[in-house]
Amino acid sequence: EAQMVESGGGLVQPGGSLRLSCAASGFILSIYDMKWVRQAPGKGLEWVSTINSGGSTYYADFVKGRFTISRDNAKNTLYLQMNSLKTEDTAVYYCATQSERLRGQGTQVTVSS
Repeated sequence: EAQMVESGGGLVQPGGSLRLSCAASGFILSIYDMKWVRQAPGKGLEWVSTINSGGSTYYADFVKGRFTISRDNAKNTLYLQMNSLKTEDTAVYYCATQSERLRGQGTQVTVSS
């Protein structure tokens, strides 16, 4: 059974950093276009970043220059390095296939002083 499990969320102060991980099993992550999306309290899902099967990366304007998406093919794991975090980055972060056919359970990121 294909699944993805996120980890790495937590509470961080504004300006801090976190690295989210998304461990995939049951499928080869690198052959798919993968993305991170987030959902803030009371809001809908919001696209954050995509890495395609060729390794090209794309970012929403509100994270450009602060977040970096990457993957480790040997570990079959997707990452999101988040730097210079802001209070408005508070959300549940999900990894997913670009098609949304598969999505993890999410990890909570809270940015607060």
